[in-house]
Formats: sequence, structure tokens, C-alpha cells
Amino acid sequence: MENSSSAALLVSCMWMLLCGCYLVGCTAKEVDLLNTMGIQGEMGWRAFPPTGWEEISGIGDQNMPDRFYQVCNVMKQNQNNWLRTHWIRRDGAQRAYVELKFTLRDCNSIPGVSRTCKETFNLLVRETDSDEEPELQEGLYSKIDTIAADESFTHVDVGDRVLKLNTEVREIGLLSRKGFFMAFQDVGACVALVSVRVYYKKCPAVVRELASFPDTVTGTDSSSLVEVRGSCVRNAVASGDPRMHCSTDGEWLVPIGQCVCRPGYEAIGSICKACPLGYYKEAAGDERCSLCPAHSYSTRETPARCFCEAGYYKAESDAVSMACTRPPSAARNVISSVNETSVILEWSPPQDSGGRGDVSYRLVCQTCGGGRDAAAAAAAAAPSSSTAATLTAATSPCAPCGDSVRFLPRREGLAVPGVTIAHLLAHTNYTFRIEALNGVSRLSPAPPKAVSVSLTTNQAAPSEILVVQKEGETRDSLTLSWSEPQQPNGIILEYELSCCHKDSKEQNCTLVKASARGATVSGLRAGAVYTFRVRARTAAGFGAYSTRVFYSTSQASPLTGEMKEITILGACVSMVILLLIFFIACFISGGRCRHTKGGHVPDEEKLNFWSGHIKLRRIKTYVDPHTYEDPAQAVHEFAKEITVSCISIQRVVGAGEFGEVYSGVLRVPGQAEAPVAIKTLKAGYSEKQRRDFLSEASIMGQFEHPSIIRLEGVVTKTTPVMIITEYMENGSLDSFLRKQDGQFSVGQLVGMLRGIAAGVKYLSDMNYIHRDLAARNVLVDSKLVCKVSDFGLSRGLEDDPQAVYTTHGSKIPIRWTAPEAIAFHKFTTASDVWSFGILMWEVMSYGERPYWNMTNQDVIQSIEEGYRLPSPMDCPPALHQLMLDCWQKERTERPNSGQILVYLDKLLQNPASLNVPSHSNAQVSDPLLGQAVPGYTTVRTVSEWLDAIHMARYRDNFLAAGYTSLEAVRHMTLSDIHRIGVTLVGHQKKILNSIQVMRAQTLPAHSTGV
Repeated sequence: MENSSSAALLVSCMWMLLCGCYLVGCTAKEVDLLNTMGIQGEMGWRAFPPTGWEEISGIGDQNMPDRFYQVCNVMKQNQNNWLRTHWIRRDGAQRAYVELKFTLRDCNSIPGVSRTCKETFNLLVRETDSDEEPELQEGLYSKIDTIAADESFTHVDVGDRVLKLNTEVREIGLLSRKGFFMAFQDVGACVALVSVRVYYKKCPAVVRELASFPDTVTGTDSSSLVEVRGSCVRNAVASGDPRMHCSTDGEWLVPIGQCVCRPGYEAIGSICKACPLGYYKEAAGDERCSLCPAHSYSTRETPARCFCEAGYYKAESDAVSMACTRPPSAARNVISSVNETSVILEWSPPQDSGGRGDVSYRLVCQTCGGGRDAAAAAAAAAPSSSTAATLTAATSPCAPCGDSVRFLPRREGLAVPGVTIAHLLAHTNYTFRIEALNGVSRLSPAPPKAVSVSLTTNQAAPSEILVVQKEGETRDSLTLSWSEPQQPNGIILEYELSCCHKDSKEQNCTLVKASARGATVSGLRAGAVYTFRVRARTAAGFGAYSTRVFYSTSQASPLTGEMKEITILGACVSMVILLLIFFIACFISGGRCRHTKGGHVPDEEKLNFWSGHIKLRRIKTYVDPHTYEDPAQAVHEFAKEITVSCISIQRVVGAGEFGEVYSGVLRVPGQAEAPVAIKTLKAGYSEKQRRDFLSEASIMGQFEHPSIIRLEGVVTKTTPVMIITEYMENGSLDSFLRKQDGQFSVGQLVGMLRGIAAGVKYLSDMNYIHRDLAARNVLVDSKLVCKVSDFGLSRGLEDDPQAVYTTHGSKIPIRWTAPEAIAFHKFTTASDVWSFGILMWEVMSYGERPYWNMTNQDVIQSIEEGYRLPSPMDCPPALHQLMLDCWQKERTERPNSGQILVYLDKLLQNPASLNVPSHSNAQVSDPLLGQAVPGYTTVRTVSEWLDAIHMARYRDNFLAAGYTSLEAVRHMTLSDIHRIGVTLVGHQKKILNSIQVMRAQTLPAHSTGV
């Protein structure tokens, strides 16, 4: 009876609950698999036993019937009432949730059931792949949880219409079958299941940063995140990999990467829309479309760019945002001024620059016929002035001007509206066309707009004489000859030669007139130095003097009178004795003197007995240009002046200490064109910079050797001042070797070193110290010939062969400099030998930096402690031994440059000496230890060794190949290193260098000379 009243009370409570309008909506990110709320018909769940759970109906808030299950068998013991749902399809969910809404009767409010009444029930699940209903047995189901109520109701609550609805949510994790059954087990409670909702969570489809992410089912557990790659919306491209992570709560986490609208499209909300007409976007990105610049437009088909209007253009260097521009109009208001054979032209800029700020000018020069008659006609037609200029084109046939015409500052690329034109012919009609150009002129099919001016030059004096040379000398006279002026400008009437003693003043000079291109000046002092200048005269007067040259007379003979006669007699007797010895030797040798076995005897080694003189080879000695008071004097003595019109500058190839370096072409009349390098002295130079610049030319001008860079000449009479040298196509040796890493044989590399050594020996024979021998200061031509260059740090020796040069605060290249030069700032040919040893190491290591990344202070300290560079990879031991000899601490123990050259020749003549043994041992007295090459004794395992040389990435390669000890590593070769998977050449070299040091530290030290 009590059981029936409890059930009735429970039903009344359910009616009150349903009438309370309690309806839960489902959010968009939760997908229902089962929801009993609002079901009107029978649910058809299976209950066992039949006296347990029962399905009842009620009326909900929409006056619609609702179905729910209840059970209230609290009077009997050992209740086991089961209720099972129909089969629920998983629908791809990996993790599901069960939401239960229920009411539960307080057992204390029911009298007499304290032993049998329960206030909990069990929730269970069984996964299956089909809807075949399993038996309702406890062993076939997995228990999810025991469900207890937070609040229970009593009969008082029902009377007061107080509703106590419980909501519990439980997770079903790691679902793997196609579906599952839910089951509810009652063990003696009075409970009503108002609704059962089974659902899973999804991260909803969304568009973030123009990337579309689909609906995504959450992960299997609370800590897992599902990574989802987004796809760009239409007309968008990926910028980075667009990704988001779906959390178990069905929420998207912060996006990684993004999509951006492609060129011609901009983001409007979550879509990419084409730029409107007249707008463009050149690159993919999140920027908005921009308005087309002036004089341009876009189309619907090409929103990514704007096109220039007809007659307008855009240069390649112009930014896309720049307006389209057009060529400029012609220059205006040309003013000409004639001064003998030179003309100054000035004009006003074009009225229309075309919308650009890079207007420049180009001059076209033509000579026109007519001669003096045309000049007279032009003068009569023109207003009274000395210019005789008109703005009308010449009516007679015209031809291009010759290469001798000089434009200052230049003929093309003029940035200012004015130019000086020199070296014109006298009494000649010229027409100059001034073309206005800008950055888009070459894009226009129309010729540049131009204005022309015609004029006639006046009578002019001859140009300067460029070459004055000595033909002969005696104790009291000098014979000179000179070239004709490059522009005579008429008939040469005579030449005037000015002769001055070096220490005398200008007014004390002697003038000698000559009708031909040569003269002898007599009455001079013996052994004195004189300066000479020459100029030519025409009907228009004298031209400019030539550059000063310095020549000296012969020394006075100390033999005079009776002493002289005795000397001559002694010479004759000596000659007779020598002849007798010569004939006796020929007789004894059987006439072999008539046929020299060695073939042709060089001229410099022949003895000439004519006139009692012996002709010996002249030993050339370097002269320090700093001993000259005026550096220009040294330049003109040792370097040839070149007319700037003979030089054609092509492009910038680099920048030096004093200015830019160009490549160009040298055109000397009567000679083939030659490629040259052109060093310029930058504007705003100081007097010291000018002296140093000219001194370098004076130094190079004294050298003539195939392994020394050749000086072609200098330009000092115009600005900028230039030094012209032969052009070396492959540039500096260090950068050339780095580009060609591993491409040459050992023999080729030694051949390069042999050429450099020959140049170093030549400098040493000249009593010259370079001070900066390094691969960067050696240039390579197209035939791989290496030549020593860069004499900026070089200095000469004094007469004393042991003399040294002491620097005064100048910079020293530490890594290439001998220790005594670093410590005492003193340089000798022996310090150059040390530097040559470093240069050899650079060549054999293909331009690697000496001492790697060690600091200068570490280098100095390591050298002082006896450490030396290890042998480069594939370097013959004989060559590395030569390096070590060059690096002897005592400079007197180093080989000289001649010995080095002989040693390299022997290596090349004996190719077997250049072979590298398979287990090449770099035998050094103390191998260099440092940051790049660690000491063998500082590590104990292969892993420690690889860490020390920063090659730990190959640890697994070594261990997998069986190299588990340093002893095994010590015997590795280059092929072994490549075989275990080290494919980068730089890493191979670094590892092999360290192995060579490792070997060397286990060998007895030794060092021998060349």
C-alpha cells in the first residue's frame, strides 16, 4: 500500500515538473544522438523485469504529451530492475556525453523502508557493431557511474508544489564500435527519468583569417587536441600553414598561420573580393586595394596591376606605387661660348620633365663641312660676338666627331645642364645636339627630344706634348726627343725646350729652340739632375708646357791626366792577358768554343770587350716614392700619363680605400683594345689621401713581372685622378677559390702558388717588402694566372739588407703577420715569407679563414705558445711542411723567397710528392688548438669530440657505422666520412681537419727546413 502511494506521489511530481515548462535547447556545437525530451509516442525501451521500470505519459508546456520512465519498488529487498535504450548509432563520435534529468524520493520520507529503499541507480553502456539487442545481464555491460541525486523530494514538497529536478552529465570515452546501448539499473530507489540525452561535441565549421575549418569531432579524452588544417577561401592563398586545434569542449583555439587574399583581391569580411576598377593590389597579403597611380588604370580582368596610359611608361626600377611618366621635352635656351678649340654649352632644363626627377642629358657631336667660308657666313649672320654660334642646323654634310673630342664632365648621363667640350679642331664647323632623357626614354619608340646648336671654332695653339724621353747622356750634355702634340691645331713652327737644374728657380732656366722633335743640351754639370719641359708653337702662339721630367748627366770620371793614361794602359794589358787565356782554353778544349753546348747565350750574360767596357746586367732597385717632396714627380717618373679620352668606363666592380673601382677599356692609338681596371680617387679627398693614392701608382710603375699586377698608366691632369691597371677577370684569389671549392687538382693549386712565389721573389730582389701578402691581395685572370697586387701597406728597404720598416700606428693584418712584426712593428722580407705561408694555407683550404673564428688576441697568444695551423684537407705533407718552415718563430730560420720558389718547382717536377696518403698525417710541432679544432686530449668519447667541434648532429651517424671510440675515428678517411652520411663539403672538411689534428697529437713532433 505504501509502495502504491509512493508511486502516485512520484507521478504527481512528474506532472508538476512537465507543466513547469522546462525545455533545454541544444547548442550548435553539441550533436544529439538521443534526446527523449518531447517524444510523443512510446519510446519502446526494454524493461526487465516487467514489474520494474514503467513508461508513463504526461502533458508538457506545449500541451504535447511527453514520455518518461519511473520505478519505485522500495518495499522489497534485492531489487534489480533494468531499463535499456534502443541501439544508438555512434555517428563518428569518439567521446559521448549522457545528460540525465531525474527526480528521486527521499527514503526517510517513506516510513518502514529504511532497509530496502535506496537513493541511487546505476548507468551502464554496451558497445556493439549492430542493433541486435543483447541480454539484460550485468556482466555484458560496462558501468559508467552510480548516479545519486543532489536533491530529493518528500510528500511535503509535492504539497507545496516545490520541484527538485536533478541534472547529471556523465562521459562515455573512447568509443570504437558502430553504436551502443545505454542501460539503467535500479537497486531499490524511487526515481523518475524525466529525460535522457546522449550527445557528442563538435567544433563548429568556421572561417578564421580567410581559412575555412570544417565541423570537427572532439578528441577521445579531456587533454587531447585535434589539429585541423584549414583551406583557404576562394581567391586566397596560404601565408604559413593555416591550422587550428579543436578542444574537447568543442571550442577552437587560437589559429596558427593564415590565408591572405591573392594579388588583385582584398578581404571583405570572410571573403576575398576583386579590387574595384581603378584600384589594384600587386602582391598577396592582408592589405587593402590601392588606387592606381597617376596616368594608369586597371581592368576587371587584371586587378593585380595597373597599366600605363598611352604615351606613359614605368621604368623597371620604379615602384609599383609610382605614377607612370613620359620622356621629357627638349632642353631650352642653349648658350654657347667658343674659346679657341674648346666650347662651353649651357642650357635650361626641359619645360616638362615627364613627371620624373632623373632628367639627364646626352650630347651628339658632328663635324660639318664648309670650313672658313661657312665660318664667315655664320659670323656674318650672327650678332657681333666671338662665339660665331647659331641655333640652326648645319646645311652641309656632317660626320660624327672623332674619339679625341673630350666632354667634361662626360658626354652621356649629364645631371647638370652644362658641359665643356675640349680638343676640338681649329677652324672647324661643329653641330652639337643636346638630347634630354629620363628613366623611361628608352621605353618610348620615339627618339628623344633634342635641341641643336651649330658653331665654328677659332684658331688655337697646339696641345700639350705628352712624351719626353732621354736618348743619350754624357758628363756635360743630355740628348732628348719628344712626341708631336696630339692636336697640332696648325703647322708647328718650332719647339721650345726648357732646361733647369733641379735646385734652381724657374727664372734661371735655359731655353733651347728646335725645329725638329729633338735637341741636345750642352754645358751641363756632371752627375747633376735637371728638369725639362717642352712646348710647341704655331701661328696662334705657344701651347702648354709638357709635364716636367727629371734626367741626370753621367758621373765625372775620377781618372785624369797621367793616372788616366796608366789606367788605360792597364786595361789594355788586362785585355791582352784575357784574350791569351781565352785562345789557350779554346785550343785545349779542342775548338769547343766555336759551338756553345748550351745553345744561345742570353745577351745580358755576354761579355763585350769593345771600347774597354764590360756590359753587365743592370740590377733594378726599388725607389720609395715617399722620398720625393712632390708625389706627382714620382708618378711622372715611374708611370705613364694616359689621356682620359683613351679610357672607356663600363661598370663598377668594387670599392677601394680611395674610391670606386671600375672595369673599362683602354684604347691607345696603334694598339689593340685592352680591358683594364680603373681605380679612382673619390671627391673631397685630403692631401694625404692624394699622396698615398699617387704613391701606390709610383710603386706599381716600378715593377715589371708576369706575377705582379701591371700598371698601364695614370690620369692626373683631370678629375677624377685615376690609376689604370690590367683587368683580372676572376677577381681576388680568396673569393675565387671559395666559389670553386674542390674543383682543382693539387697540382693546379701548387702551380698557382708557384706563380705567386715568383712574384714574391721578384719583390724581394727589388729590396721591397709587401707587408700584406694574403689571398685577398692576389688577383686571378681568365687563364688562372695569379698576380700580386695591393701595394697600399707596402714599404721599401734601405740599403742595409737587414733594414726593417717600422709602422707608425698603421693597421696590421694579425692573421697573416709574423709574430716579430706584431710585437715590434718591424717588417722584413722574412715577415713576408711568414705571410706567404699563410697564403699557401688559404689556397690549399680553398679560401678558408685562417685560424677560423678565433679572436686576434687568441691568435697572437696561440702563435706565441708554439701552435700552428694544421694541414688543410688533401694537402700534401711536403707542402704543409713548407708552410711550417715559413712559420718558424726565428725569422733567420725561415726559407727565403728564392728557396721557396725552388722547392715548389721541385714539387711540380715530381708529381708523386704531391700525392696525399690515404691516412694523411699532419705532422706539426704543436697543432693549433682552439675553438674550431679542439685538442685530442681534452675529450674522451666520440660524442664529446663531436660536441667540441659543433658537429653533434652526426653523432648517430658515427655510432651507427661502428665508430664508437676515438681510436677508430682517428683512422677515418674522407671517403669514410662521406660514407656514413656527411655530405656537406664544409662539414667534411671541418671533421677531417679535426681528425688530422687528432692524429698529429699522437705522433712525434719534427720540423725541417726547405
